[in-house]
Amino acid sequence: MSTPAWNVMLATCPSRTSLARVANKWTAIIVMALSTGRMRFGDLRAAADGISGKVLADTLRDLERDGLISRHAYAEMPPRVEYELTELGATLHEPLRALGTWAEQHIEQVLAARDAYDARILADA
Repeated sequence: MSTPAWNVMLATCPSRTSLARVANKWTAIIVMALSTGRMRFGDLRAAADGISGKVLADTLRDLERDGLISRHAYAEMPPRVEYELTELGATLHEPLRALGTWAEQHIEQVLAARDAYDARILADA
């Protein structure tokens, strides 16, 4: 049986859902945070500054469903849950870290471009 020719450019290709998941800013931040090892929910929330508890919980559930993270629940009081990257999830760290580095290195140019664009729009109004 031959492997299908996946094409993310096609609207019907399932690989598009994976692209949407990894292109999400919270996915990138969570993957980068978990690259250092297992973390508890509260630690992840602190590392992903600005994320709400609901968005973090939803994103973690989606990442677990896609096989990118694993969830470890311990039968303790109080209950303890930790998350870590799976082998598949670890393959995302390098490309997502590269995007984060690009964003940090080019933010001044992006901000200058925004200012120039906004000035042009205001001048044309």
